[in-house]
Amino acid sequence: MASFSFGAGNAAKLLRIPLYVAGRLATLLIPRSADEWVYGCGAGIGDGALALWNEASAQHPSVWLVGSERERRDAAALGIPTVPAYSVRGFWRTARARVAVVTHGFGDVNRYAIDGAFIVQLWHGIPLKRIGIDSPETVELPAAMRRMPWAGVLRAVLAALYRRTTRRISLIPAASHLVRGRLESAFSLSDHRVPVTGEPRVDVLSRGDAATRRARARQRIAELTGDVGASRLVLYAPTWRDGAADPAIPDADDWARIVRMLAARDAVLLVRSHPLGAGRYAPPGDDRRVRMLGSELVADVTPLLPGLDAMITDYSSLAFDASLAPLPVVFFAPDLDDYVARRGMYGTYADVAGGEWATDWAAAVAQVDAVLGDEDTRRHLLARAAERSSAVHAFVDGGNAGRVHAEIVARTRREGRGRR
Repeated sequence: MASFSFGAGNAAKLLRIPLYVAGRLATLLIPRSADEWVYGCGAGIGDGALALWNEASAQHPSVWLVGSERERRDAAALGIPTVPAYSVRGFWRTARARVAVVTHGFGDVNRYAIDGAFIVQLWHGIPLKRIGIDSPETVELPAAMRRMPWAGVLRAVLAALYRRTTRRISLIPAASHLVRGRLESAFSLSDHRVPVTGEPRVDVLSRGDAATRRARARQRIAELTGDVGASRLVLYAPTWRDGAADPAIPDADDWARIVRMLAARDAVLLVRSHPLGAGRYAPPGDDRRVRMLGSELVADVTPLLPGLDAMITDYSSLAFDASLAPLPVVFFAPDLDDYVARRGMYGTYADVAGGEWATDWAAAVAQVDAVLGDEDTRRHLLARAAERSSAVHAFVDGGNAGRVHAEIVARTRREGRGRR
């Protein structure tokens, strides 16, 4: 089932304009603190927000704003204090905060009280598909409104509101100068606001030694999905189709082909359908060779990448994260032309996939089989992963969160001196 689309989301934004105005008036009257921070993450307790929390929260009065009981429990398990984001206390803590840390949008905290804060947008992956104002989907309307004569005016209003909103971002860290250009364009920001520090969210893939990272990740996967023994693990991570159905859901023949290959290679397929996507991945019967690893089990899959042996994806930024593990990646893009026409892409797909992508499950399964069964194929795809990593990651030292924290502290101190 699709839980979100840009059209529905944008319609809701237009209806909420009076609330934004009221919130803006309130934040003009409520003084911000000198050093309080609030955190939020649209995907749950994880991602770059958690990495920065672990780095910085002990040095600043901090609270995590949550949107569900699940998030509250996950935060409590990590000893993180929380406040409901859209409660009176959530509004007050956001309105008082000097720094607001988000990963998806301003709604990660309390969107009506964020004006005037130093806003840190950590984003949730290196963009391959176009994002923000670079993508036409960002200003899309619901189907019923697209046919109206004033649809073009509404899109123009949404684009203006989007630019006005994103230009309030104070800092968005980039993984490299290549990524920096994409973020500047997508969020309409100057280069000063997009420093190349590396992404805090991937520090976990560079800290410690590889053997420890792998053992810890496999143990966590077993806790989440059941015992995996010595089986090799393959992650399938399709990306979001902007509320549309996923065209790559296997049919019965595809599932039979997948399970036969997994059994022959003593492997397990972990399916992580996008939390905002649509479609049900359910193999016939109860074959433990295929297991779900959705967001309801684990909010942030990045720390689990070192425990894998291969990954299948289409347009997900996980392909760039996997290059740090490193993992051989099989690219599976059954709807490439339609997806690019609708969403757009930075560069070309071949720049990332290398001209070796599958367009159906038969080809994808054959490529995974080769990765698991042929060392030359595995080495070739690992070399491709290294090329992707060098293109987009300026830092691989596990110190990204520290650099981002230092940037925030330096900039807020300069702003504080400027106000006196």
